[in-house]
Amino acid sequence: MFGDSFFKKVEKKTNVDKDTILSLADKLQETDIKNETAIRDVIKNISQMTGRQVSKEKEDKIVNAILKDNIPKDMDKMF
Repeated sequence: MFGDSFFKKVEKKTNVDKDTILSLADKLQETDIKNETAIRDVIKNISQMTGRQVSKEKEDKIVNAILKDNIPKDMDKMF
């Protein structure tokens, strides 16, 4: 589904390697994305992995976007 160029873009922006990304993707498949607590846990996990802080306001926006299914369908354009 995603080529090496996608993973290289993500790794360059986040300093998270391909194996970690794939591991996170596996975890996300097991996560109930309609469960607000689960979404917040994933956001915190990603924040720790990337070393980037996510403000409460931004976390709320991300959670609301996911719960309302208002997320980009083309993930490559996010990076």
